Amino acid sequence: MKTENPPPVEGQTETPKRILVIEDQELNRKVVRIVLQSKGYIVVEATDAVEALASLEDAIPQLILMDIALPGQSGEDLTKRIKANLAWVDIPIIALTAAAMSGDRERILKAGCDDYLSKPIDIKVLVERVETHLRRIET
Repeated sequence: MKTENPPPVEGQTETPKRILVIEDQELNRKVVRIVLQSKGYIVVEATDAVEALASLEDAIPQLILMDIALPGQSGEDLTKRIKANLAWVDIPIIALTAAAMSGDRERILKAGCDDYLSKPIDIKVLVERVETHLRRIET
């Protein structure tokens, strides 16, 4: 598990939001980390379910980006575990997946994910979706 604080963002007055990125592919984690840190977010990284659950026990993030194809326990099963915990049930989870077959989106949302992004990830769309879900939890 790795946590990196973002550089200060000019004009930022509120406490940075913490985002847990659960992704086993290093390059994907790095791209997401760089993009989100540039927007002022604190990024915590996990490569599998064990690291993710340890991170959640340590500090509750405001949002989770969840790779669906994780080693060991799938992202869908991990999402179900997270949503079954009353302390974590309200954390928005955005699925990140290369699965683009008919029915994949519905299956992933049924597992408890709040949103879905296909890989390769469009950085602009990623930022928009993250900001949208973070605004929703503030209201």
